[in-house]
Amino acid sequence: MITRFGLWVSSVATQSNFSRGQRFLVSQRRSAVVGVVLCVWEGQGWLQLSPHSVLLLLQHLPGSLQTVATADFDNKPDSLFFSDGQRRIDFVLVYEDESKKMTHKRSDHKKQKRKRQVYESNLINNGLQLEATRSVLDEKLIFVKVHAPWEVLCTYAEVMHIKLPLQPNDLKTRDSAFNWFSRLLRVDENIIKPEQEFFTAPFEKEHLSNFYIQDKDTFFNPATRSRIVHFILSRVEYATKNNVKKFGINKLLDAGIYKAAFPLHDSSFRHPSTDPDCPSERYLLYKEWAHPKNIFKLQPLDFIRRYYGEKIGIYFAWLGFYTNMLTVAAVVGVGCFLYGCLAKDNCTWSQEVCDPNIGGNIIMCPQCDKACTYWNLTITCESSKKLCIFDSFGTLVFAVFMGIWVTLFLEFWKRRQAELEYEWDTVEYLEQEEQIRPEYEAQCTHVIMNEITQQKEHVPYTACGKCMRMTFCTSAVLFWILLIIASVVGVIVYRLSVFLVFSALLSQHITETQAIHKYLTPQTATSVTASVISFIVIMILNIIYEKVAIMITDFELPRTQTDYENSLTTKMFLFQFVNYYSSCFYIAFFKGKFVGYPGNPVYWLGKYRNEECDPGGCLLELTTQLAIIVGGKAIWNNIQEVLLPWVKNLIGRYCAAARSEKIVPRWEHDYHLQPIGKLGLFYEYLEMVIQFGFVTLFVASFPLAPLLAIINNMLEIRLDAWKMTTQFRRIVPQKAQDIGAWQPIMQGIAILAVVTNAMIIAFTSDMIPRLVYYWSFSVPPYGNHSTYTMKGYINNTLSVFNISDFKNESKPSAPQVGNQTTCRYRDFRYPPGHQHQYEHNIYYWHVIAAKLAFIIVMEHVIYFVKFIISYAIPDVSQKTKSKVKREKYLTQKLLHENDLKVVTKSMGKIAGKIFRVDSPFRPKAE
Repeated sequence: MITRFGLWVSSVATQSNFSRGQRFLVSQRRSAVVGVVLCVWEGQGWLQLSPHSVLLLLQHLPGSLQTVATADFDNKPDSLFFSDGQRRIDFVLVYEDESKKMTHKRSDHKKQKRKRQVYESNLINNGLQLEATRSVLDEKLIFVKVHAPWEVLCTYAEVMHIKLPLQPNDLKTRDSAFNWFSRLLRVDENIIKPEQEFFTAPFEKEHLSNFYIQDKDTFFNPATRSRIVHFILSRVEYATKNNVKKFGINKLLDAGIYKAAFPLHDSSFRHPSTDPDCPSERYLLYKEWAHPKNIFKLQPLDFIRRYYGEKIGIYFAWLGFYTNMLTVAAVVGVGCFLYGCLAKDNCTWSQEVCDPNIGGNIIMCPQCDKACTYWNLTITCESSKKLCIFDSFGTLVFAVFMGIWVTLFLEFWKRRQAELEYEWDTVEYLEQEEQIRPEYEAQCTHVIMNEITQQKEHVPYTACGKCMRMTFCTSAVLFWILLIIASVVGVIVYRLSVFLVFSALLSQHITETQAIHKYLTPQTATSVTASVISFIVIMILNIIYEKVAIMITDFELPRTQTDYENSLTTKMFLFQFVNYYSSCFYIAFFKGKFVGYPGNPVYWLGKYRNEECDPGGCLLELTTQLAIIVGGKAIWNNIQEVLLPWVKNLIGRYCAAARSEKIVPRWEHDYHLQPIGKLGLFYEYLEMVIQFGFVTLFVASFPLAPLLAIINNMLEIRLDAWKMTTQFRRIVPQKAQDIGAWQPIMQGIAILAVVTNAMIIAFTSDMIPRLVYYWSFSVPPYGNHSTYTMKGYINNTLSVFNISDFKNESKPSAPQVGNQTTCRYRDFRYPPGHQHQYEHNIYYWHVIAAKLAFIIVMEHVIYFVKFIISYAIPDVSQKTKSKVKREKYLTQKLLHENDLKVVTKSMGKIAGKIFRVDSPFRPKAE
């Protein structure tokens, strides 16, 4: 057993003894260790080691610093290899040379340089190979190229449970009946060849011979190589402070020690690589996927996954599937919209509003105190015509259909996701031990006893500390949600106060005849301006809440990256849900519902009179709000996501135009692209799920929403592909089993959508009151018509108010016209002079009962159909189940049974030898 060792340098002839485990520093470079003889004390005497053994041991001495080899650029712009042309570049680190910085903080520069040197030395000690090259365009920049040798890849592939090919898939597959059609929309297989299917298993070095290895250089594809290297980079130490290890490339990037860290694109997107060893997959992706000409083509998902990893691949798979499913919803929605357009001319209640002999003789009560005047019902003629389009029987059919469609979408996506999980080897990804986040590991200072293993383990906080963190985070989330609600209340107060201004500017007196009043009423002006202000507030709050959600999640300190993303997803969606949908919920379910009547109005905050809806209801206003928010959001997001990176890259290329005659390597081209960001696809998912909410939650008021969503998504797919392929550095490939926390969020939205659409039809639209009138109050005993009809509906649904019953504080300042003694308002109340005057009449209670019955029936019918559909459609198809079973069988056979046969065979030989020897244990012959 080695107890101590000594180190001699021949030129000095001095000896230094070190006790076992003591840290020391060797300042000589590896190439300068000449004449050094290492002697190891074994307890009996000193043993002398060879110089080669000295070099190997110096690599692993705790304090030794390994230096990075340097090389000049070889003027091969498309090369993806070290200067020797053999070792592939798996990752690139970029830093600024401290000696070139023109600042006075020399001590800080030395500290940064020391941390970087320790970090790079530890990378070398972990088996990675590094090569540094100075920038061609900026002499201050140094590019450190990282290569992972075969042994390192094999070791960490086993640590990370990476699944690799065992043998080609030998199951026969049946072609779908629709393959001939989908083949027309697919990418040409001669350009992007389909990947060969393999049965795979988690890699194990001891079973290396059982894996399908034709070429060691291609066994690990570039995405897998980059993922392994990033795993190492995220866990290598660079300093120790107060007995706490500091490690990880992310912290070094945050501290400015490195300026960037990224895997390389394999070529330019404009032309193929000139290097014959480069497959030019980026060029093919741009040409066959990201280019606008491919907007109607299917996406090459396997190729996307191969280049960018499973996490990117499953996002585009989900987005494409969602867009395809929207096609059915859009067709039905357009059909319902056209039905409303055709039925508009036969809309009896709208004709009554526009009829000068009916609507023209109805004088409506003022909708605000003092400033508002009496107004004629005919000024809402145009809005009533538009309302007939959206508030028709087709809306009811479409709302029921969307409740079923959303279930079909989620169930079929589960099947599709199960297929991708198998094909992309993520079936058991989360079942195996997921690696801990470096940020979590760095805070593990407390020791606890694990109840399962009965082993001590380090955690970042105690049970009490965890409880305090959760309490703080929950309180912070609730506080910011209340702040969003406060902003919504502010917009509501704006609506209540500005209505008075528009009422004064846009006179509604019955003698007004200007054409503008047919289109721009005080209600319309208030609704449009409030929607625009609400949209602006939403965009501002989004910027604030993004930072708040990240800060809260960082403080919460989740254990794994999946936990981190799920926690952040939940917080951000809660913020966005309240932020985007609160104004729509207000218009749909609160505006015009608690207004009282002209003689006894309801006030907000004791000052502002509650808003009223148009005589036709608030449905058209809800449609306007949705159109402004959805349209404005799409435009804003495209500007933010596409235009800004393009402008930044354009400025960068313009600044480098003077040096464009120089040949620039691939790693420097990629450095000048935009970073993808720490959260990656989080905002892309969030944008689409918010859109999913608009399409499902409020679709009863806007049947064209799925059509607009399809148009937006078709552009979104290509724009996301374009910016990822051309404007951003290559993202670090990551594994993902599914779309994460977005799946349960969409399931929650699907359940809520049934309730909201039923309530919109019942309480926001005027459909139920019209049906009650048609079937009950148009004929005796309540009506005077001999047959069921909608004639007289407007007069029946407008109650009468005596002008003399106005209170002084709400009495209009404008004088009444002529012999006018009464005005009308939208409600179901008894007229003045009745023994129950201004109380709700029998019509009101019939309508309330019908609304509640409608909600209960619609919800139960749709939920029952949803349950049947969920039960009838299995989450995993039979084809996928067969593949999974076949793969498990092969894994068992190749990786375990073969070993068992070898052991059995060896034991048989040993047993045979034992029995051939004449021993006292050998059985005697009779």
